Amino acid sequence: MPHDRIGAVICLALLVFCLIEHQVRWALGSDQKMPGLYPATQHVRPAGRMILCHLSGLRLRVVGATDPPIIVISCGVELHLLDLLGLEPTHPR
Repeated sequence: MPHDRIGAVICLALLVFCLIEHQVRWALGSDQKMPGLYPATQHVRPAGRMILCHLSGLRLRVVGATDPPIIVISCGVELHLLDLLGLEPTHPR
């Protein structure tokens, strides 16, 4: 039975991975290319791995017990990806 659960978790993770990639490409429109994912100035189609790699740098800053946390965004690519995913970076949940 534990192998069934492991397989289910892996399938769920792959589904989320694919949905993130699909949403970003859909939001980019017909061109489906985005600058800033690679250090060079080339425009590339975003892949799930690149998207999650850039979003992994996001940090939450907790100011106080009664204040909402703040997402610390270190580069414009992170903000652009959050916008493409339809997420509001100033109101994390």
